[in-house]
Amino acid sequence: MTKVKFSRYDTVDYLKTEADIAAYLDAVMEDGDPALIAAALGDVARARNLSQLARDVGMSRQGLDKALSGKGNPSLSTMVKVARALGLELTFRPAHGGSEASQA
Repeated sequence: MTKVKFSRYDTVDYLKTEADIAAYLDAVMEDGDPALIAAALGDVARARNLSQLARDVGMSRQGLDKALSGKGNPSLSTMVKVARALGLELTFRPAHGGSEASQA
């Protein structure tokens, strides 16, 4: 019997382009789980350069890695700084099926 060997899955291996990153973060944002969003930003940070990103944000590499691990609890301020350092922006739009504010 032949032994099958599998490699460990890592999302980072699939975040090659800006479009890949944007699609990934959009999908995660749809879920709305803050821990998942932080972990996704951590994936993007690892895909780029976590050490440089930590310097850009003004945190230690270990601190940033912990905050974006999905087990950490980063502040909104930290998440905004990380997004900006990655060349991303956080935006808000009406939720699917939500009422239009302009009709009020």
